[in-house]
Amino acid sequence: MLRQVAEGVLVHRSELLQNNTVVVQGHSGVLLVDPGITGEEMACLADDLRAMGQTVVAGFSTHPDWDHTLWHPEFGDAPRYATARGAAFLRELLSDAAWKDRVAEGLPPEIADQIPLDLLGRVTALPAGATKLPWDGPEIRIVEHPAHAQGHAALLIEEPGVLVAGDMLSDILMPFPDPAAADPLADYLTGLQLLEGVGDAVEVVVPGHGSPAAGADQVRVRIAQDRAYVQALQDGRLADDPRIGPSATYGADWLPAVAEWHLQQFGRKTD
Repeated sequence: MLRQVAEGVLVHRSELLQNNTVVVQGHSGVLLVDPGITGEEMACLADDLRAMGQTVVAGFSTHPDWDHTLWHPEFGDAPRYATARGAAFLRELLSDAAWKDRVAEGLPPEIADQIPLDLLGRVTALPAGATKLPWDGPEIRIVEHPAHAQGHAALLIEEPGVLVAGDMLSDILMPFPDPAAADPLADYLTGLQLLEGVGDAVEVVVPGHGSPAAGADQVRVRIAQDRAYVQALQDGRLADDPRIGPSATYGADWLPAVAEWHLQQFGRKTD
């Protein structure tokens, strides 16, 4: 189930939501980025890593949404990192005695009983403003930005030039601005601008959901598509976006309704 997308970088795809777990090979083991999402899928990933003779030496959550903060006992007790803001969000969540009930409300009903929550969100906060991931492997740049969620960050694996984009730059999901932000659309455009700033160093982009894309031009194509969606919302309209159109290959039964909600919700916030 592991697919190599670049030298030393592999991807494990979750079935229902097409989540991508990114595996980065280091000097003494691997880094897991956003592992998920069912217990069976994560156990399968652990088996694949054992078959490769690899142990998990670090983890990273690109942002504090439930499907990006999971973990499995078979991965061991390696440090799991997040940005300072992302970790703060998770600390607040886990301080609520009823946090599992809160999280369970947002789980896909088809697989809710298959998602292990016991280790959700147990991350170590990186220093505020950290730009490098502390681990024994290739240099990884942290690109934190105020787009999709509090403390959201992309990772740029400097060699071989892989951008792990978190919940942005997807070929199947349009942008999901953060409804808790003071200005969700402006923040999203800022996030895209920051990703664009590292675009020249990118050879492969891996979104949190959907298909990785190879080629130096692909990050620019996906940034342009996401920007067009957000700018259309600013103009009070929906973009002509294939991810919410009749040719959509994913979520055709629910993404158009979400896009309409985006138009209503964020239009009010930017009047």
